Amino acid sequence: MQQEREPKVFKRILLKLSGEVLAGTEKHGINSTVIQSLAAQIHKVYDAGIELAIVIGGGNIFRGVKGEGEGLDRTTGDYMGMLATIINGLALQDFLEKEGLVTRLQSAIEIKSVAEPFIRRRLLRHLEKKRIVILAGGTGNPYFTTDTTAALRAIELKADIILKGTKVDGVYEDDPQKDPHAKRYKRLSFMEALQRQLKVMDSTAFSLCMDNKMPIMVFNIEKENSLYSAAMGHRVGTLVDSIKGVEYYGDAG
Repeated sequence: MQQEREPKVFKRILLKLSGEVLAGTEKHGINSTVIQSLAAQIHKVYDAGIELAIVIGGGNIFRGVKGEGEGLDRTTGDYMGMLATIINGLALQDFLEKEGLVTRLQSAIEIKSVAEPFIRRRLLRHLEKKRIVILAGGTGNPYFTTDTTAALRAIELKADIILKGTKVDGVYEDDPQKDPHAKRYKRLSFMEALQRQLKVMDSTAFSLCMDNKMPIMVFNIEKENSLYSAAMGHRVGTLVDSIKGVEYYGDAG
């Protein structure tokens, strides 16, 4: 019988937000009500004294892989997707500042009129000064996803964990839409996720996290207070780390 671990409060978090989250119930665009709710959740985490860097996706506006499928050059499409993340970053920054928070937007693609260039030492200084930093522009290179950006930046910042805020409430052993009896993982190891071919992140991002023992928590950020609960170390989704073993929701103990 496994004993429930005590919740842990993290000092520094890398929050990964998919672009689709910003669209809300729509398939495309930016839903201001959703961003306002996200900003309020982020404010609560900030008030708990946790340093927060945010990597934001752009899938609600444009996705490079989709463009390639429609005849667009993949490299061009990926750069278009990176620009979409900057649009999302500006929107999130605006709503965070309406919450009274001090923010900085950094971009891996140089665009000085609206964002600072990504510089690791400057980012660390912002976090030390209790500023929230939004990281846009992906890695600045085509063929890399914002999942990879999140993994890379979390390792560079020596974050305690990556919180992957999505529209799903964790990782399942099978697609719950196809199999309604599929069990949801509470925790599993990197190696087990690989062996079970679970798509926690893309393969490059996942390998970076596994090699550097960077834990990942996948959770539904649309649920009320879910971000705050995750930041306080409560299991609100699925935790993937380097500790062997598997836990499911509903297990005894």
